[in-house]
Amino acid sequence: MTRTWVAVLVVGLLALGCHERPLEVPAQAPSGEAWLNDKQVADARIAVEPARVRPVGAPVIAPARVAFNDLKVAHVFSPVAGRVMQVLAQPGDRVKKGTALASIHSPDVGQAVADLARAQADLQVSEQEERRQKELFEARAGSRRDLETAVAAAARARAEFARADEKARLLRSEGLQVTQSAEIRSPIDGEVISRNINPGMEVQGQYSGGQAVELFTVGELSAVWILADVFAIDVPRLAVGAPARASLPAFPGRTFDGTVDWISGALDPATRTARVRIKLANPDRALKPEMLGTVEMAGRSRESLAVPRSAVLRLGENRFVFVADGKAPDGRARFVRRNVDLDDDGGDVVAVTRGLEPGERIVTEGAILLLGML
Repeated sequence: MTRTWVAVLVVGLLALGCHERPLEVPAQAPSGEAWLNDKQVADARIAVEPARVRPVGAPVIAPARVAFNDLKVAHVFSPVAGRVMQVLAQPGDRVKKGTALASIHSPDVGQAVADLARAQADLQVSEQEERRQKELFEARAGSRRDLETAVAAAARARAEFARADEKARLLRSEGLQVTQSAEIRSPIDGEVISRNINPGMEVQGQYSGGQAVELFTVGELSAVWILADVFAIDVPRLAVGAPARASLPAFPGRTFDGTVDWISGALDPATRTARVRIKLANPDRALKPEMLGTVEMAGRSRESLAVPRSAVLRLGENRFVFVADGKAPDGRARFVRRNVDLDDDGGDVVAVTRGLEPGERIVTEGAILLLGML
């Protein structure tokens, strides 16, 4: 009897088991797709945005140095030879145009004035003789030969006077007094950047045939230039007026904004680079000539279908993105791997030439995690 009840119980349990529903096994995503539930999407921090047409163009970055604005700097030389008697300006001084920078004892100045006076006297005598000989010739009391000699002498005297007057006027235009003490004056408003003379020093003059030495550099630092050397491949992407931003190791965390002012029409034959000039304001005079740094210039942009660089993955020679393609049959979010062709110029966004359509939703964050789920 006991065995009979046991058999009946076993048969009953088997019968009940035959009426239970089978366990459901989640569907498998096909190759090239990843299916994620809501929790997995949140945990992976998946971010999605539509592909769209936008400006594409990476900035041009080049090494650069700070330079004077050539129109606001003057290199001061002595026009005459002499000995430095007094230095009247020091580096850092603000000076106006015409301010005396140094005093030089120079016999050249007195010689120029004496030459002018002598030439003027000779000219008066020659012109009087020319008039007298002309009157005598007209009265038939003098010979033609004497008249021609007087005319030639007067012409030579005029030429000598013109030479002496021009030299004296040139020295006067330099701000020199008509004594043997010459004052060297600033030709522009600005700041004395450097001084290369001391009292008692002998200097050569620009007009005396010697090797003249620069005595002072006067410049205005409220506006400076940044000179950059740009590779030939990047030159077509630049344009005058484009915004630029300079960074220098001397000022970590600080940038200086300016605009592209000039682009060289020829390349340096040694470096194969083009010189580019950026004009920028320097109100606090923090930038000093010959400081080194880098400059980032906005390149020409074009309209193209583009995606953020973070959306693009590379596997071997293939580049691809993940496209959010609705829901899978079981309701999970469906992400499809899509191969794309790119026109990459190094910017934050990458132009897509094939493989995507505007409006398709692509994964911009977390794509690398999806790759591990394929």
